[in-house]
Amino acid sequence: MSAIGPVVLDSKRMGRKDASAARIPVEQYRKQIGKQDYKKSRPVLRATRLKAEAKKTALGIKEVVLVLAAILVFLLAFYTFFYLNLSNEVDLDLDPNEN
Repeated sequence: MSAIGPVVLDSKRMGRKDASAARIPVEQYRKQIGKQDYKKSRPVLRATRLKAEAKKTALGIKEVVLVLAAILVFLLAFYTFFYLNLSNEVDLDLDPNEN
């Protein structure tokens, strides 16, 4: 034993007075939301959850536009490569001094 004696901590009072005043409205709001969710039936809750998951995993417009732009750039590069190669071969075949 120490000279001070055993220290008894009261966990119910320590720091609770300040924190409880700030959390009361939030806790009441959460309880209200919880009560509203209990009022909903199970199929409605399942449909809402599935809808949220589908929305999370669905491709957005941004991703679709980026994929289409990448395909378009690839096709344009492919086309210009062959256009330049074929046009150079045609120019070599045409000799202005042949006629």
